[in-house]
Amino acid sequence: MFHDIPQEITDRMRFLECMDADDRNAGKPSLERLRQVPPLTGRFLAVLAASAPAGTYIEIGTSGGYSGLWTSLALRATGRKLTTFEVLDAKVKLATETFRVAGVADIIEIVQGDARDHLANYTDVSYCFLDAEKDTYQDCFDLVVPNMVPGGILAADNVISHEDVLRPMIDQSIADERVDALVVPIGSGVLLCRRI
Repeated sequence: MFHDIPQEITDRMRFLECMDADDRNAGKPSLERLRQVPPLTGRFLAVLAASAPAGTYIEIGTSGGYSGLWTSLALRATGRKLTTFEVLDAKVKLATETFRVAGVADIIEIVQGDARDHLANYTDVSYCFLDAEKDTYQDCFDLVVPNMVPGGILAADNVISHEDVLRPMIDQSIADERVDALVVPIGSGVLLCRRI
């Protein structure tokens, strides 16, 4: 999976990494920046996605499509598809271009809008990556977990960097008897939940 990443994907990843660095250096407001995962977290997500059981793959928070590109490596390896949700017009446009130029538009569908308005329609969820506004995390967790298959994986980003905001959701997830959960100290911290 990592030994033969297509050049189109590598090139687009580099493009987005530079764009993200430029946004941060320019001091752009949080909502205007890409706010994408670091490369090591991307690799971690690809391994999780490749290890997930058969079922529905979803991503909540597309941004520029960077984490979707990492997930696409697992999608190609397993023959699966991803549905990703994004609310911001500019990011939908950027991600659409990302998936087109990287050659993965056939396996990644973007849904524009608040994922919470759609999640009840997605059953048999085997993989979910959650990287959206932090005040939506609890709602998304509550909507996704009941629809997950046994062995399904939910990964939520930024749980260490935003621990002050996310602590109640983290504690509830760890105590939830429907999942086995722990915080993985990679990148900005990933809450990893596996459906029992």
